[in-house]
Amino acid sequence: MSIKDRLAAKAAMIGTSPRPQKGNEDIPGRPKTAPGQLMASLPLLAEKEKELQAAIKRIEELESSTNTYSEEVEISSLVEVPGRRRVLSQQEYGELRANLEANPLIHPIVYRPLGDGRNEIISGNNRVAIYRDDLNRTKIRGVSFFGTDAEVELGAAFSNLLAPSLPDFEKYRQFQRIQENLGLTQADIIRASGLAQSHVARILSFDNLPAPVKEMIAVKPHRLGGTAAAKFAALVQQGHEEGVTRAIAALIDSDEMTQERALTLATPARPKASQPSTKSINVGKKKFCDVTVRSGVIGLRFSGKDGEAKAEEWGDRIANFIRRELEAENEASSNLDAQ
Repeated sequence: MSIKDRLAAKAAMIGTSPRPQKGNEDIPGRPKTAPGQLMASLPLLAEKEKELQAAIKRIEELESSTNTYSEEVEISSLVEVPGRRRVLSQQEYGELRANLEANPLIHPIVYRPLGDGRNEIISGNNRVAIYRDDLNRTKIRGVSFFGTDAEVELGAAFSNLLAPSLPDFEKYRQFQRIQENLGLTQADIIRASGLAQSHVARILSFDNLPAPVKEMIAVKPHRLGGTAAAKFAALVQQGHEEGVTRAIAALIDSDEMTQERALTLATPARPKASQPSTKSINVGKKKFCDVTVRSGVIGLRFSGKDGEAKAEEWGDRIANFIRRELEAENEASSNLDAQ
């Protein structure tokens, strides 16, 4: 089945009435989205999907316009689709809020009219949230876009996916949304995102982490990168889920904790090698040899110029002694059996 067929099939099942956003006022979105970057990153997909290409290009034109097509939109009419808003760190959120408070909105949001007085946000969830919740404004400049469910969903996903400095976990979330909502395969995502297959594989390694761990990461996605996530996932597969959960909890809770330290914390400590037991055998005041016992191995060390010759001699003596002892034990055992 072609990408177009899969998109069409999935689009038929995607509702046009977004559910209310589950509240989490500590997780705003990032404003610097660029759906038009999809044009440069999807050459193969664009060749097969000319209609989708035109839709994405239109979103780019709308969002990058300097208010030519924009108008003031009632913020109360805007509805957010769960999962579209990307997570920001406190610093990123503070910088964005200060910028929006001090400057006019350069790039309008993009929305789709739902026909019932509501407008679905395609890109700009973060800007809307800050205007509404922090700046107490009732209107925001926006431009409308009319497209299919599939075009809107893919455009919204890639407006986040291609945003600068997007954490790997946020990329993972967008990949999951594309797979679930549009039915694209991992190969489709690799081609569509313009990312290397190895990088996509690292990002998708988040999928192998326990659900409670992913919930913790979702709060501060910038704390854990794809490379470290792959290593944690490997530890989970080795049966160290409890240690991974503790380590990532520490990583999320403390900004002082690094990914490297968290990995060390999650990695089971190797058993310490047993220390050798060494005894010295003296003849009078003169050392004859050292006897070392370690991990089932007995070693003799002879000093002096004739040390090598002594080692050969005593090696033979010890071998003969052990042989005689074993023969004596076997003979004693045979005699007991015969009685």
